[in-house]
Amino acid sequence: MNTPLIVPAIALDQATKRYGIAKAGIATILESITTQVQRREFVSIIGPSGCGKSTLLKIVAGLSPITSGSIAIHGMTPQKARELISFIFQDATLLPWRTVRQNVVLGLELDGMARETRNAKVDTVLSLVGLSHVADSFPRQLSGGMKMRVSIARALATRPQILLLDEPFAALDEMTRDRINEELLRLREEQNWTALFVTHSVAEAVFLSTRILILAPNPGRIAHDLPIELPFPRTESTRRSSAFDRTVSEVSRALRSVSINSESKGDGQEIGVYPA
Repeated sequence: MNTPLIVPAIALDQATKRYGIAKAGIATILESITTQVQRREFVSIIGPSGCGKSTLLKIVAGLSPITSGSIAIHGMTPQKARELISFIFQDATLLPWRTVRQNVVLGLELDGMARETRNAKVDTVLSLVGLSHVADSFPRQLSGGMKMRVSIARALATRPQILLLDEPFAALDEMTRDRINEELLRLREEQNWTALFVTHSVAEAVFLSTRILILAPNPGRIAHDLPIELPFPRTESTRRSSAFDRTVSEVSRALRSVSINSESKGDGQEIGVYPA
């Protein structure tokens, strides 16, 4: 009997992204990105500034078209798969005139879901992220960590199959960031989504990820694809383990080698920009 083919959550094949026109100069942001993200994986993307990390998320989300190559989301184009994807940005981007509940329900309202059904979904997701007690508060009344949890709740309310996160915790203090990282893994365990996560923190990437992609700049490309073998569930004790410290050191060395190589190859030209 034939084994059914399991289609990856995200598949990129020679995906390349360029900006500009020949006469003015063409910027190659990403070049020949080939990788697959399997369902329920948590893959982090790290690399030097200017290597195209955020651009990679945007092309996966269908917010920016690729120049060449292909991208498939659950076997579909990003445009056809948009209902499967939620995007969490660096800023919580909450509407200040709407309460927590009203911010979280926004996507369901836009989808035309019936009031009773969407209210039940919002109640569930607010409970999941521990915000039921502030459901009627406004963003100005919340801490930075709580605002990000509202943003996460809004993304999860639509029950996405793929979650794209672009440095969502960069502005948080370390203690709050660590706590939200733990909550994020708990939510993934409960809801079974796939994650593609951009961060500048090696420790954060190691704690969250099943794999880490390190991008090299000039132009952006995959320099390392590193599996993270730490067992799940991951908790504060994971961070205190020698295996965690060792993994952080290994990933840091790989990232440092990419940064040193990119600096040594610099020619004074703007990153990713090539003459016509």
